[in-house]
Amino acid sequence: MHEHSTSSLTGLMLPLADRYLLLPNVAVAELIDYQRGEPASDAPPWYLRQVTWRNQQLPLISFEAACGGPLAVGDRARIVVLNALGGRPELKFIALVIQGIPRSYKLDSQLSFVDVPLCRFEKAAVQVGEWVARVPDLLGLEQLVLESGLA
Repeated sequence: MHEHSTSSLTGLMLPLADRYLLLPNVAVAELIDYQRGEPASDAPPWYLRQVTWRNQQLPLISFEAACGGPLAVGDRARIVVLNALGGRPELKFIALVIQGIPRSYKLDSQLSFVDVPLCRFEKAAVQVGEWVARVPDLLGLEQLVLESGLA
């Protein structure tokens, strides 16, 4: 995120099972309904399966499981399609399972950072209203997908 002293940007808070993720609006391509399906059997625990979006097959990822936690898919599960930032032709989008509807927040450039333990795919934790939200390392997630041969 570029620092502009006066600007504000719109962030999206994505509810997960045990935390909130904070993403800039531009990172999110679309919110889609959860697609049930058989989990991939021999895949890493954070990889659920491929989902179909706009005639493309996208890897569906659990952020919680990528961070070493349990895989969570609740009754209110949705899928958020993220624009991949790495510029790799073989990976333009990633699908992330979330638990509910994202909420939009106006963020000023003076985000207040919170000192909490972070998982390997979290870059920072910030205070948003009354919540602490994690800033995910999307490039790290993309790298994980590519290294696992799942793109």
